Amino acid sequence: MKITGTCHCGRLRYVVKLPFEGEMIPVRRCSCTFCRRHGAVYTSHPKGTLCAVVRGVSSDAAYSFATGTAVFHVCSTCGVVPFVTSEVEGTLRAVVNVNTFDGVDFASFLESTTDFDKEDLGDRLARRAHTWIPTVSVTTEESA
Repeated sequence: MKITGTCHCGRLRYVVKLPFEGEMIPVRRCSCTFCRRHGAVYTSHPKGTLCAVVRGVSSDAAYSFATGTAVFHVCSTCGVVPFVTSEVEGTLRAVVNVNTFDGVDFASFLESTTDFDKEDLGDRLARRAHTWIPTVSVTTEESA
């Protein structure tokens, strides 16, 4: 399944390919304060791909907190977080915020809530290595 998505203003956009053709898409609502306050709900798949484009060099405000191992790509214009990346074992991995999908029926989501607060750093990185999208590119277009 090929899905396009953007932040609200369209400066951060992406194409994600996930192998969920004809089935419910598993999505996770993170319980951390950042994701709760942004209303973010994520999905990923270890056989997925993500190709993201940031329009304008100042459009992507990368934000990290806690362990500093995940980068939340926040649009500096509209404040939406379309995707999150993390480098694990030399590979850039990602999850995408399903609330930024274009044209996907929310009824196709199978939602669960997750709490990662009790994970130690090693377990967190191992989970990302096992479940996050492993083929990721994030490029910048100079013109806004």
